[in-house]
Amino acid sequence: MPSKVSCLYVLTVICWASALWYLSISRPTSTYVGQLSVPVRKTVRTQKSSNVTFNNIRTRPLNPHSFEFVINEPKKCEADAPFLVILISTTHKEFDARQAIRETWGDQSTFSDIRIVTLFLLGRNTDSVLNQMVEQESQIFHDIVVEDFIDSYHNLTLKTLMGMRWVANYCSKAKYVMKTDSDIFVNMDNLIYKLLKPTTKPRRRYFTGYVINGGPIRDMRSKWYMPRDLYPESKYPPFCSGTGYVFSADVAELIYKTSLHTRLLHLEDVYVGLCLRKLGIHPYQNSGFNHWKMAYSLCRYRRVITVHQISPEEIHRIWNDMTSKKHLKC
Repeated sequence: MPSKVSCLYVLTVICWASALWYLSISRPTSTYVGQLSVPVRKTVRTQKSSNVTFNNIRTRPLNPHSFEFVINEPKKCEADAPFLVILISTTHKEFDARQAIRETWGDQSTFSDIRIVTLFLLGRNTDSVLNQMVEQESQIFHDIVVEDFIDSYHNLTLKTLMGMRWVANYCSKAKYVMKTDSDIFVNMDNLIYKLLKPTTKPRRRYFTGYVINGGPIRDMRSKWYMPRDLYPESKYPPFCSGTGYVFSADVAELIYKTSLHTRLLHLEDVYVGLCLRKLGIHPYQNSGFNHWKMAYSLCRYRRVITVHQISPEEIHRIWNDMTSKKHLKC
């Protein structure tokens, strides 16, 4: 006969196993888990219906993007719709880069005849002190937007979608939008007058940048590693390098709404390319968007729109040199 202790042990094991089995089948799943380091969101309850169809199921958002704005600037475009909104992806510790951009190419008062809105995009940091510092910075400059997802490299897609959402909700009457990073130098004269041309009729369903035609990297050691189970295709659709691209403002809402029904990928520029393919929008190649580091020379930088991997000190030096030597010919 088994002892009482043995029976209690067996009953305890059975109870734990039953509890774990129940939790495993009842816990809601998320497409973010294992791919994007976002906080777990509560599932929104909807009214039950006895007449649920497959059509209803297909229209439910796959990625509801149910993150709240922690810091927002909802009135930026109320008085006057801007010609250009610049969305700059940044991190909490990059104050020097943000300040350099504010004082140079991102200065909203650079062009007296054209209204520009510059916004810096962030998520929430795990360090509460850094969050408080960004909140104080926001109170001074009023050019920061934050949602409550965790700010990380794998969540860059969420950061860009936040920017698209902001334009769609608060600045839909803008003409154009640029998305770029905080280590980029932008030749604003070329961007405004050679590419966008304010005196011409605004484009619709327009998207341009440095177009890449490539495929997923399967090497797990790569920064751009893409698992086969997340993206099984051998080729990516054409996409613009995330270091800088420009699009008509109507595309912001189209991409954001498409993303709600498109499985998330952590490679932000690739993901935007997937949304564009669903929308039937083909990005235009523009060699002026340089997505690599380029040694400075006045004449070389006059020919481009963006240059990558530029430090805050270099941003100041290049801007001062280019603005003070506009009279010189190449």
